[in-house]
Amino acid sequence: VEEQRARWERKRSRTAKELLETEHKYLEQLDLVVTFFVTILKAKGTLKPAVLETIFGPLESIYSASHVLSLHLERGNLGPGLENFCQNLELYGHYAENLEQANKTLKEQLRKNKSFRRFKKLQETRPQFQGRKLEDLLPLPLQRLHQYKHFLRDLLENTSPDSAEYQKLAKAVKSVSEVSRWVQDIIHKRENSLQLLRVQKLLKGQKTQVLTPGRWYIREGWLLVVPSKGEELKRRMFFLFSDIFIATKPCHPLHPLSSNKLACQAVYPLHQCVVDKVFGHTQSQGGLLSLSFPQKTLLLMSGDQQDINDWYQSLTTAVR
Repeated sequence: VEEQRARWERKRSRTAKELLETEHKYLEQLDLVVTFFVTILKAKGTLKPAVLETIFGPLESIYSASHVLSLHLERGNLGPGLENFCQNLELYGHYAENLEQANKTLKEQLRKNKSFRRFKKLQETRPQFQGRKLEDLLPLPLQRLHQYKHFLRDLLENTSPDSAEYQKLAKAVKSVSEVSRWVQDIIHKRENSLQLLRVQKLLKGQKTQVLTPGRWYIREGWLLVVPSKGEELKRRMFFLFSDIFIATKPCHPLHPLSSNKLACQAVYPLHQCVVDKVFGHTQSQGGLLSLSFPQKTLLLMSGDQQDINDWYQSLTTAVR
């Protein structure tokens, strides 16, 4: 037991030391943004207060919370430091929610506001920035949140369950994990929106509405459609979402407006779909899938075994 305790203590103090060292580095980087951007911009009035607020969100408050945490860590007050810090964790969620709008507003200001463009360039040439741009520094809080999760888990694993700090650490791990999940959700939703928008732009015309609330993009790819009456195979591009399956074909290469777009041929709702593997169970070349809908049955083929297996997996999961 003594040996185990000593081993825990060694690992724990190593993790605590690393947490403090990386916290100092993180604070230095946040300090660049707060000192050379937020504070000076507020004083100069180069940006309107609302614009400033949109670009930097709750960054100053995040900086203050980290500053307090590092003071606690320096004094070895891990438990109370984390307890205090967890009360400010929501700031990270709000920061993540605002980040997309922040980037959009920043780009807009750089395009329209000449004095801000000059100011940003000048600040970034300071030696403290070491060639980094403001755009590189703004996502830092979200990267740091991810690191907190790992540090706190390590600390918890190397803390004796009957010590006074164990409960505080367990609570901190739970809080960080919850906020981390919240941030991941925001990121996933944003990535999904971008995928939906990209597919919408690929399709010719506006007849097919891809952008629908609650719809999730799953995958896309080329498959061969096997016709019912011995005609030749047709190569089609398919898009799979959480609720629909879209079949498309390339527009004519000489079309004046849509040469690089896809024409939608059919939209199949998944709630009445039955998926079967016709062949492709063995290690043969490729495989064939059957998709049965109330009004139609689709036979889809690929010469690549792995591709057919992946499609089968994705389709059955989406239908389920």
